[in-house]
Amino acid sequence: MTTLFVIRHGLTAHTGKLLYGRMRGIELDGRGRAQAEALARRFEPIRLTAIYASPLERCVQTVEPLAAAQGLPIREREAWIEMDAGAWTGRSLGRLRRTRAWREVQGSPSTFRFPGGGEGFAEALARIAAELRWIARRHRRGRVAVATHGDIARLLLAYVQAMPLDRFQRIVVDPASVSVVRLAAPEPKVLLVNDTGDLGRFAREPAPPWEAAGRRGRVRG
Repeated sequence: MTTLFVIRHGLTAHTGKLLYGRMRGIELDGRGRAQAEALARRFEPIRLTAIYASPLERCVQTVEPLAAAQGLPIREREAWIEMDAGAWTGRSLGRLRRTRAWREVQGSPSTFRFPGGGEGFAEALARIAAELRWIARRHRRGRVAVATHGDIARLLLAYVQAMPLDRFQRIVVDPASVSVVRLAAPEPKVLLVNDTGDLGRFAREPAPPWEAAGRRGRVRG
């Protein structure tokens, strides 16, 4: 069985203000960098076997101190990237929340696709489900950390709990929070959601010998 630690990226200057989607150049601010350092300390009792991240800067930066502390590379995976917000990319969240389309995002996301060639929530859910299967095969009995985005983390948690897609917005995932999922047969388990405290309870599981630590750095694929 695989234990998956799902990390939402830390705070940026635009968190809660802009729908920045896949915009490049959005980096952690001072608060987010402090969260990243604290995250590494929270994982001190745990020996991870792999660290994956969305290729966007804010996710990679969130796990850089953790990767350095664990002596592991950050492996960037497109499957963990933020949803493509299409024509909404970079728009004010305050203004978007006053639109009719926003009510569909909140109430029936299964039918919604971001305008202007953006991604649909059902599509995002499909890529997350495929990635979970890939990680479970690649890291049997491993302990894997993944740095991703709020909606992606919520979709993952809804999927593992067999929650209807139209209800996934009920899950809260704060910046720099950790949620823990066990990918085990016959059904996966949610062990922790939206946690910002001590993770020492997960320290007792030994890492399998074939999950050797790799070199430091950033690796694609």
